[in-house]
Amino acid sequence: MKEEASKVSPSVLLSIDDSDPIVCPALWEAVLYTLTTIEDCWLHVNAKKSVFPKLSTVIREGGRGLATVIYPYLLPFISKLPQSITNPKLDFFKNFLTSLVAGLSTERTKTSSLESSAVISAFFECLRFIMQQNLGEEEIEQMLVNDQLIPFIDAVLKDPGLQHGQLFNHLAETLSSWEAKADTEKDEKTAHNLENVLIHFWERLSEICVAKISEPEADVESVLGVSNLLQVLQKPKSSLKSSKKKNGKVRFADEILESNKENEKCVSSEGEKIEGWELTTEPSLTHNSSGLLSPLRKKPLEDLVCKLADISINYVNERKSEQHLRFLSTLLDSFSSSRVFKMLLGDEKQSIVQAKPLEIAKLVQKNPAVQFLYQKLIGWLNEDQRKDFGFLVDILYSALRCCDNDMERKKVLDDLTKVDLKWNSLLKIIEKACPSSDKHALVTPWLKGDILGEKLVNLADCLCNEDLESRVSSESHFSERWTLLSLVLSQHVKNDYLIGDVYVERIIVRLHETLFKTKKLSEAESSDSSVSFICDVAYNYFSSAKGCLLMPSSEDLLLTLFQLCAQSKEKTHLPDFLICKLKNTWLSGVNLLVHQTDSSYKESTFLHLSALWLKNQVQASSLDINSLQVLLSAVDDLLNTLLESEDSYLMGVYIGSVMPNDSEWEKMRQSLPMQWLHRPLLEGRLSLNYECFKTDFKEQDIKTLPSHLCTSALLSKMVLIALRKETVLENNELEKIIAELLYSLQWCEELDNPPIFLIGFCEILQKMNITYDNLRVLGNTSGLLQLLFNRSREHGTLWSLIIAKLILSRSISSDEVKPHYKRKESFFPLTEGNLHTIQSLCPFLSKEEKKEFSAQCIPALLGWTKKDLCSTNGGFGHLAIFNSCLQTKSIDDGELLHGILKIIISWKKEHEDIFLFSCNLSEASPEVLGVNIEIIRFLSLFLKYCSSPLAESEWDFIMCSMLAWLETTSENQALYSIPLVQLFACVSCDLACDLSAFFDSTTLDTIGNLPVNLISEWKEFFSQGIHSLLLPILVTVTGENKDVSETSFQNAMLKPMCETLTYISKEQLLSHKLPARLVADQKTNLPEYLQTLLNTLAPLLLFRARPVQIAVYHMLYKLMPELPQYDQDNLKSYGDEEEEPALSPPAALMSLLSIQEDLLENVLGCIPVGQIVTIKPLSEDFCYVLGYLLTWKLILTFFKAASSQLRALYSMYLRKTKSLNKLLYHLFRLMPENPTYAETAVEVPNKDPKTFFTEELQLSIRETTMLPYHIPHLACSVYHMTLKDLPAMVRLWWNSSEKRVFNIVDRFTSKYVSSVLSFQEISSVQTSTQLFNGMTVKARATTREVMATYTIEDIVIELIIQLPSNYPLGSIIVESGKRVGVAVQQWRNWMLQLSTYLTHQNGSIMEGLALWKNNVDKRFEGVEDCMICFSVIHGFNYSLPKKACRTCKKKFHSACLYKWFTSSNKSTCPLCRETFF
Repeated sequence: MKEEASKVSPSVLLSIDDSDPIVCPALWEAVLYTLTTIEDCWLHVNAKKSVFPKLSTVIREGGRGLATVIYPYLLPFISKLPQSITNPKLDFFKNFLTSLVAGLSTERTKTSSLESSAVISAFFECLRFIMQQNLGEEEIEQMLVNDQLIPFIDAVLKDPGLQHGQLFNHLAETLSSWEAKADTEKDEKTAHNLENVLIHFWERLSEICVAKISEPEADVESVLGVSNLLQVLQKPKSSLKSSKKKNGKVRFADEILESNKENEKCVSSEGEKIEGWELTTEPSLTHNSSGLLSPLRKKPLEDLVCKLADISINYVNERKSEQHLRFLSTLLDSFSSSRVFKMLLGDEKQSIVQAKPLEIAKLVQKNPAVQFLYQKLIGWLNEDQRKDFGFLVDILYSALRCCDNDMERKKVLDDLTKVDLKWNSLLKIIEKACPSSDKHALVTPWLKGDILGEKLVNLADCLCNEDLESRVSSESHFSERWTLLSLVLSQHVKNDYLIGDVYVERIIVRLHETLFKTKKLSEAESSDSSVSFICDVAYNYFSSAKGCLLMPSSEDLLLTLFQLCAQSKEKTHLPDFLICKLKNTWLSGVNLLVHQTDSSYKESTFLHLSALWLKNQVQASSLDINSLQVLLSAVDDLLNTLLESEDSYLMGVYIGSVMPNDSEWEKMRQSLPMQWLHRPLLEGRLSLNYECFKTDFKEQDIKTLPSHLCTSALLSKMVLIALRKETVLENNELEKIIAELLYSLQWCEELDNPPIFLIGFCEILQKMNITYDNLRVLGNTSGLLQLLFNRSREHGTLWSLIIAKLILSRSISSDEVKPHYKRKESFFPLTEGNLHTIQSLCPFLSKEEKKEFSAQCIPALLGWTKKDLCSTNGGFGHLAIFNSCLQTKSIDDGELLHGILKIIISWKKEHEDIFLFSCNLSEASPEVLGVNIEIIRFLSLFLKYCSSPLAESEWDFIMCSMLAWLETTSENQALYSIPLVQLFACVSCDLACDLSAFFDSTTLDTIGNLPVNLISEWKEFFSQGIHSLLLPILVTVTGENKDVSETSFQNAMLKPMCETLTYISKEQLLSHKLPARLVADQKTNLPEYLQTLLNTLAPLLLFRARPVQIAVYHMLYKLMPELPQYDQDNLKSYGDEEEEPALSPPAALMSLLSIQEDLLENVLGCIPVGQIVTIKPLSEDFCYVLGYLLTWKLILTFFKAASSQLRALYSMYLRKTKSLNKLLYHLFRLMPENPTYAETAVEVPNKDPKTFFTEELQLSIRETTMLPYHIPHLACSVYHMTLKDLPAMVRLWWNSSEKRVFNIVDRFTSKYVSSVLSFQEISSVQTSTQLFNGMTVKARATTREVMATYTIEDIVIELIIQLPSNYPLGSIIVESGKRVGVAVQQWRNWMLQLSTYLTHQNGSIMEGLALWKNNVDKRFEGVEDCMICFSVIHGFNYSLPKKACRTCKKKFHSACLYKWFTSSNKSTCPLCRETFF
């Protein structure tokens, strides 16, 4: 190497500033190696000119990003430099250290903590080395302390970026090494030199610290730096070693920036962030550690602290400087000693202590810290304007540390708690104690003590009462006191409460009492905020509780929270946000409960009491839909939480606690209203022979659900949740619950007109998936069917219907059911349960099985006593079963049916008083009513299904009985509210209806099988008898009840009665015996008996029951053709009026129509034409629309029956009242967009589909399957009639309508109606029997043309009438064919006349042609044309020209003249212009 020294030295040493990161480590290794191995290396390079400037540049620039590589080599580097090179030492080291410090201020070093750490570490290492090498040389010592170390510390105190722990730790380590050396150095001179350096350092340090603190507006960063520095310097040596070990981490620049920022934010030992003031220290290392410090540091450090404390307190006292007070707080946190507190007190005398107890007074005298606390700190704490006073609480803790023992501390805190401390101070003291075990230890006796406990209980009392009574305090003041309560309940230290358990218990009891009161408050008194705060407190309490719910009262609180959540807002008056809070709170409590490791929840009062409360809620209290929904939702949350428990039996036990016992279930079933029986009784699905209830017709004001519905819904919901975890339920609970749910649902389904809340109940169950199918899928329900059969055979009624419903809905197959009725004989002797079970099964039994049941019944029908005939196990029950079998068309044995008829005839002979013929039913027993109902039912079914002919005596028995029963019905109208009487009336009318239908449908073929005089007897006596009884009943029943639905039970007899009335003949109607009903000022040409009939029946088209409306329509329909003739007789009085003559259709119909128009305006008026309205079947609107359309059908029928002249007058009346226009607008809101018949969805492709225009409307009363199509079909029917009978008026309306409506009408009519009408019109021409003298008419269906040929003498006129594609809206085209012997002008006139007639007259083509022929005939007869319309016969009222001008003698039609005078405003003759007289 020595040989190569001249080459190696320059190449290594002169490359010292190389900044290549790969080369650099090797380079510095080479530098040190060169310095070590080549002694004369400096001879080959100029150190001062070449090497040191380069080195200086590198370290000034912070190592150019390689500080971590380069700086560790600096100490070895300077230690290897020979003295000759470094002379003069002072300048060299000064420059070197200055360059080092300068490197800290480069951007790259500032952004990297690793880089700056490397620089700082190198600085202190080199400083200690230089001091060690040059100890005793005063100049260098002073330079190192005054010019390097102190300015460096000063710079760091100003720059927060450098105030991380490393720098102050290096300083402390440096001082510790000097102190240790001074203490252990044997050479006194060295020791003395080191002591001098340290004394000098502390003097200078004291100066800069005092200077920083002494500024009135002290710089925040500097003050923070000073406190950090003092705190680090106070650390003993042991703490430094641990802090030197650090983990190297690779970080990107932006991450490093973030970490620096985080370091800048100082976090106090309590874990509370205080903006840039408190220190990052370990309390266990700082307090009372000064005993370990070297005397060389202890005294100057304490002196400095006292000096700074003195300056700070002066600023605080004089200027109330908060910065200095904060500084004081951090100072005292590390240096809490009596000396410091004495210094802080200064010369002030004790002033506050006089009022305090003796113990406290003594403590104050003895301990300056306590004195400072009372004299200064309490005053500061109680100042209101301070928002953040955590640092003052730190001073309080510093003062407490100076107390000798826990007892003293407790006394001081108890005394302060009583009077001096505000709530926010107490809160802050306890908050600080929670995360710091050191601080908690200082205040534990006080926290667990009575004074604080009682004060907190009183606070809970006060808060709850204050909020319930009046709200005076400010919101923040209010909330921090709640926060305090929350803190003492929810914070645990070593699994124990902060305060005494007994006080926790008392506070929870108080909170619970308040919540309990809230449940009972009205809306006006409700107190949201107290509930909100209690929720927060309870939530924190439950969330933080470990192990178990320690307090019994907490379970009561949990129950009340649950109850508040499970009740509707109407009851609790709580807003949504609070309900949400309550829910989260009680769920956190239940969560805690089910996750306990031991089985203590088995003794849980919450689970037991909540189950009882739920049971009581659904059984006893009245819940509406909303309340039930809220309850089910809360139970859903509760059970889903219980599912999380590891104990699989918990859920089963809980459901068992809510489950009612058998007697409770029975009681709830009994309390269900019995109205459900109406439909099964009417439909013959069940038979009864006792009076179980009376129907109350008044609308019951009930919105609360029956308890049975609520209980079954709740338990089904619970079971649904439980089955998800395959919970095992004991005692067949699952089957029982499903059975009760089915019972509830069947009850709802059987009701006639269920109230809205019951429909809502069923919707809720669907929404929550509480259905039989869901329960069946999840659980094992093998025993369910057996249970249902047992109950059906025991109780009958709804249980029987449930089985039928399950079979019908295919939830169970008939094969599953078979084993349960295999032994037919087991159902006998009959009980009500057995009877109902058989009746419900009948529709699903095979023919053979029905025969077996019938065979059991037939012997039983023979030879009963009068009493036995009416009993369930007698004639009544067995006949009821026979009827049920017969109802399903399964008995086709004619002999058998005749046999039973003979048995019944024999009963009449033996026990005639059983048959309720023409008697008062108030004296009849329910048993007798029951058997009569079954007999009547049998006779109706007998007529339907018996094909073999009846003997005359049998016919006599059936018809006479029918009439006698009908008389009974007529005489007992007052008793219709009794269900069995209503049922008796229904079946009596049914029998009358079936007989009417039978005789109405007889043909010549079938008459041969009947007895000779039967038909005439029926027409002359029985039919007359039926209608003379029923017509007055209709009038009286409808007179009593104005608004009753057809589905309601009290209206049940309307259906069969009205259907029977539809068979009334015109003659029977005209010979009615109704009381006279005439209206004053009613214009009419009708005789009194007809007017009475119209005035009585027409208003019933407004009646709110469809059967009545349809029956009245059928009756009036038969009368309509009879009415126009009475106007025809009075026609002459309308002919020559000097205005447009008009005549009203029957006044009774028109006055009804005006009422209906107002009603329809309310229903449809707001809907644009063309937008289709769906009318809900059987609703109020449905009845209004139905009545309106039926009225129009009657008016149009009447119109069609009138002569041409009358039609002209009637149509003029309709034009004036604009009634037809209103009708047409309404029709285009009611007719469907696609009027295709429902049944023709799948049709033969070649055939035209059936539409409502091609198919005749069957207005049936009993058949309700097509009810949704009733209104659309009826609307189409009315539109069809209107177009057919009033084409001119419709055309007029169409042409004057707005463009949108014009297009809609045109499109719809062309598509669906025109082809039908054209076909009918052409067909009517082809099939017409009308003969014209001198004119022949032919029709061509394919081209839609009609040809008329008129011949008179030698004249031949041929006209071709072409129907348009949108007939009858578009104009009919009249074209000329042959023309012989007629002048062109005359020819044109006649063509125009025919066109006018066809366009403007409301009739058929044949009628138009007849009118035209009449006109031409008159012309040839010599009658002159009217010179206004150029026609002989008036195109509208068909009159001849009669009004002659006295001057020119020309004659005119009176209607034409009237129009001429009004339009010209003159009274002159149109021809000669002379005044017309």
